[in-house]
Amino acid sequence: MRVSFFILSTDEGALLRHSLAAAAAEEPDELVLVDNASRDETGDLGRAHATRVVRLERRASYCDAMNAGIAACSGDAIALLQADTFVAPGYRDAALRALEDRGGGAVAPRLVRATGPGRPTDELDTAGMVVDRRRKNGLVGHGTPADAWTARTEVFGADGAAALYRRGALLDGAVGTEVFDPALERWASDADVAWRARVMGWRAVYEPDALVHHIRTYSPSTRDTMSAESRRMQFRNRYLMMAKNDSWREIRRDLHRIALYEILALGHALLRERDLLPAYGEARRLLPGARARRRHVQARRRVDRVPFGLAARPVS
Repeated sequence: MRVSFFILSTDEGALLRHSLAAAAAEEPDELVLVDNASRDETGDLGRAHATRVVRLERRASYCDAMNAGIAACSGDAIALLQADTFVAPGYRDAALRALEDRGGGAVAPRLVRATGPGRPTDELDTAGMVVDRRRKNGLVGHGTPADAWTARTEVFGADGAAALYRRGALLDGAVGTEVFDPALERWASDADVAWRARVMGWRAVYEPDALVHHIRTYSPSTRDTMSAESRRMQFRNRYLMMAKNDSWREIRRDLHRIALYEILALGHALLRERDLLPAYGEARRLLPGARARRRHVQARRRVDRVPFGLAARPVS
């Protein structure tokens, strides 16, 4: 199986110098760099290490830049990476082995938190992604001891910081040429990709031997440092994912959980984070586009039930 490694950098040359070298050392069949209108050394580093450099002359959103990178990859499997993710030796073989052994669509590596290049901690960043029955996405095991997550297991999906996808799993869930939904812009867009892969019948597996060190700039513990715009984007994108990917059968099954969460979320916005309130209007404005995408997604749906809440567990 041919594998492409794809790294996105937006003025992140200082980090890219390390992440690109680590990726190249894994000897992928193809190494693609997307230079998102960077004004630093990103382009020069790419030309020195990458098989192909895709230069975006105008700064693109995260989703548009990710789509450009995926379109440039020719591998049967595509490793999605970022400038702040540093793959450890053996990542390629471990991730591919997990993908082929289980016949799945995606592999979630063991992401361990780092404070900088070559400075890993002993804390887990995530052992994959979960979308629970409230339709809220989250990081599995974030902040817990990294050495406790040693068992390969099926999970809901892979976090976008580092994920290996079978090309077919990405393209099955694509709407036209859009794997990542541009309407979501950034936050939760990786959960949306994982959810659509599930709707199309693809499974995901957590592989602890595929190790990646990651400098996480946003996490549940640092949410208060996010801009109001970013918090609103994440809040509204949950509704757009539901409008596009959910089934009425599953909504009816989980309606009591979803309704309770909605009441609590509205109360939180009214009492604690009033700058979230415009997100309701933003979601309503973007709803027609989500409904148009829904027709495409649901017409290709292959499963009746999506495993909400499926997540890795630590080994005691």
